[in-house]
Amino acid sequence: MRAWAWYGAALLLGAVLSIVCGYYPAQLPLWLPWEFHWPEYLATVLTLGWFVRGLQVLPKPRHPPPWRQACFVAGVLSFYIVLQTGLDYYAQHMFFAHRWAHFVLHHAGAFAIAFGTAGPVLYAGMPDFLKPLATARPVREAMAFLQNPVMAPFLFVGLLYFWLIPAIHTRVMLDANLYQVMNWTMALNGAMFWSLILDPRPKPPARISHLMRLLLIVVIELPQMALGAILSLSMHDIYPVYTICGRVLDMTALNDQHYGGLIIWLPGTLTSFAAFIAVLVNLRLHEEKLEREAAS
Repeated sequence: MRAWAWYGAALLLGAVLSIVCGYYPAQLPLWLPWEFHWPEYLATVLTLGWFVRGLQVLPKPRHPPPWRQACFVAGVLSFYIVLQTGLDYYAQHMFFAHRWAHFVLHHAGAFAIAFGTAGPVLYAGMPDFLKPLATARPVREAMAFLQNPVMAPFLFVGLLYFWLIPAIHTRVMLDANLYQVMNWTMALNGAMFWSLILDPRPKPPARISHLMRLLLIVVIELPQMALGAILSLSMHDIYPVYTICGRVLDMTALNDQHYGGLIIWLPGTLTSFAAFIAVLVNLRLHEEKLEREAAS
């Protein structure tokens, strides 16, 4: 009963937030949800709850290093911040704020989650009745398909381009349900891609080799740079939907679009550079381990 008590507390807190946000949205501070959504709330609470419980269940030698634990928690919280606080309001009314939000979901936050290597901890903390679902054959086959060396970069770049097609982007920004679908796909895809790239293990048991990971980083970076350059250098407003909805900051449409393009271009490039360095470090650590084993 004690193990299940926190689920009840989480549901109660969610119900309170839902009521408060529904009746007093304009009076709430920035750190509370602008629009409360149960899926994002439960995903955050359950993930962190299972992570804490997993650390309690697993012996300490099987814990990720403290810095990896901090990365994972920071990544999960960053998702919550951009999806379930007042910052989401700005993302719905400013293109550059929208791009910052997706940079967190698709790059920085997802990168931190992948760096946390928290999979075994989460599995240990899950309720026993869910564990067979997590390891079911259809789930494993789906992950193998989504993380193969062809599909992974295609989805990573393809989703970025797809949601920014002007006609689709306009439709999404005017439909609350599609807006949620867009955010979920970007977050899940980012976490899956960077988990594939930042896996500290060699192949096998990792899905791909270190050299293939370096190649995939280059493959996804070039199209992002091209898209960022197009948006940041364009001289006409490609996304008038933000003018229709009303920008909440005093900024011209072109400036808003240019800043958004720069966010795709520059921070995205820095994330890829950081991933490149991380893969090289993992490769070197693996080689040093093989050398020590050969010497002994």
